[in-house]
Amino acid sequence: MPTEMTYGEALIAAIDEVMEQDRRIVLFNPSFIGMEAGQDKLAALRKKYAARIKFPPIAEIGFCGIATGAAMAGLRPVVDISTATFSYEAIAQIVNESAIAYSNSGGQTNVPVVFYLKFGIRGGGGVQHSGSPQSWYWNTPGLQIVMPSTPADAKGLMRTVLLKSEDPTMFFGHDRLLDNRGSVPDGAYEIPLGKADVKREGKDLTIIATSIQVPRALAAAEILSKDGVSAEVIDPRTLQPLDKPALLASVKKTGRVLITDESHDNCGVAAGLAAIIADEGFTSLRAPIKRVSIPPVPVPYSVPLEDYVTPMAERIVEVARALVK
Repeated sequence: MPTEMTYGEALIAAIDEVMEQDRRIVLFNPSFIGMEAGQDKLAALRKKYAARIKFPPIAEIGFCGIATGAAMAGLRPVVDISTATFSYEAIAQIVNESAIAYSNSGGQTNVPVVFYLKFGIRGGGGVQHSGSPQSWYWNTPGLQIVMPSTPADAKGLMRTVLLKSEDPTMFFGHDRLLDNRGSVPDGAYEIPLGKADVKREGKDLTIIATSIQVPRALAAAEILSKDGVSAEVIDPRTLQPLDKPALLASVKKTGRVLITDESHDNCGVAAGLAAIIADEGFTSLRAPIKRVSIPPVPVPYSVPLEDYVTPMAERIVEVARALVK
């Protein structure tokens, strides 16, 4: 029988199961869920694997570099960078070392390190704590980009990257998803990278949504259904690798597409996906591609202003209604 748990608890369960199975997995600074639910499970994880856990000084470029080297030497580190914007301090190691090691060594060096980032608009976090840099890292060849939206997907994808991946992975967990509850299959299971999931079937409009935008897109689809609009919600789950066939098949089915992601609109994830669809699925389109993301402004500290720039369900509904007129 499936078990009900939070997104954060599902992450901890995946790490616990895999660490028991593979002694090469080591943890740097494991907090994963911040102050959200599941603190008892996190404490148990830290106690159980204390010998394989390090709490380094606050020097992201240092401990990300150590983890990258440890991965090259045969370990499988998981680095909790905590707030995603803190990863900017480690760009030199993440982008200029771990991401290019495989290609620059002619395929002789693998870097199976996982960088976990708690990202996104969290509610009064200010610009330094509200970053969504998934498009930055998607623009870096050599990095896998994982963005699960449900507890079940979080557990299955985390197990996959810890057990089977040989490449560096950026694992994005949105702050506002961590306490979301959902049904998680019992026992060991993995979700392959590069396999999108249709979260809701529809025929009039495709909504491609990532991470926190998936529940918002589902809420929008429910509102649209009352207007007689049947919206399909599809979750890529990973940006690299990307399941282009699934996305293009949905667009071909509906003829209209709205893309929503909590990164900035200019050169963001929604813009990148829109370019792919325009290039490879243009003949399927019956209307222009629309995007719902963050405008090109710093995320405000003021909560009312923060709410104004956040791509909530209401904005998705407004744009979708204009698209299907």
